Amino acid sequence: MNVDHEIDLLKTEIRERLGEKRDDGSYVLTFGTLFSDDRCANIFEALVGTLKAAKKRKIIKYDGELLLQGVHDKVEIILLPE
Repeated sequence: MNVDHEIDLLKTEIRERLGEKRDDGSYVLTFGTLFSDDRCANIFEALVGTLKAAKKRKIIKYDGELLLQGVHDKVEIILLPE
């Protein structure tokens, strides 16, 4: 899979299933929610890599550079409004 396709899938999963919509049009969820989701585990070969690529393109934002299961489960990931 290419990165653009994986980022599109990530945006869809956050918008339609896992994220909570905010008043400003953004969506928020925690890394733990995303990482532990069975469907996402089957879709994304390298979830952390997809998150880093989306952050670099300013599609999402979160604190830190690298998210690790357990340690960063409560870190909020925000899908920015388009």
